[in-house]
Amino acid sequence: MDDDDPHRRPEGVSDETVRALGSLSKALETTECARGHLFAFHQHTGAADFELDRAVELLRAAGHPALAERVRTEILGRNVIPGHWTFQIVDAYDRTYYQPFRDLEREAVARLAEGRRHLYEAELKEVRRSRGHPDHTSRPDGPRT
Repeated sequence: MDDDDPHRRPEGVSDETVRALGSLSKALETTECARGHLFAFHQHTGAADFELDRAVELLRAAGHPALAERVRTEILGRNVIPGHWTFQIVDAYDRTYYQPFRDLEREAVARLAEGRRHLYEAELKEVRRSRGHPDHTSRPDGPRT
């Protein structure tokens, strides 16, 4: 890898540090996936709540006004956990867990690796790629070696 490669290990960074940063980044990436599921939960719950408007209307039209009213008053707009709609859960997750985790990971990379991210993966790529193959280049803008 070139000296100007942003994924090149800075001088003096140990194998152990690269592995530790790789593990920290992997944990953050897993958290990113969990956060995505949380947003999916938020969106699906919201879509279901809006579909309840239609269910209420259809139940009334089908001659079930009492059941329609129960759906409207007991389920539509209901908190998903006490005092919380899904957006509040997402906000609390971001504030309490996600942001501090992301900030700490960035600080660790800045402090231990001069801000160079994905060192572990970059070195793994160098070991696993087939040199000379046109689809195994070292860098997007680099030579095909």
